[in-house]
Amino acid sequence: AIYVFEFKLDGSAEDALRQIKEKGYLIPYTLDGKRLVKVGVNFSKETRNVDRYIVEE
Repeated sequence: AIYVFEFKLDGSAEDALRQIKEKGYLIPYTLDGKRLVKVGVNFSKETRNVDRYIVEE
């Protein structure tokens, strides 16, 4: 499998996933025949930890 992560600070996990799709980060790997996984992660500056994450295939 090929994993692409996008991290945001005080943003949203949805924005991170949207950026992966809009920028086409996985396009170079579409013909590899591997499973493609997108992971959007948001960090909270206040809690200094992962606020939310979304995994999408």
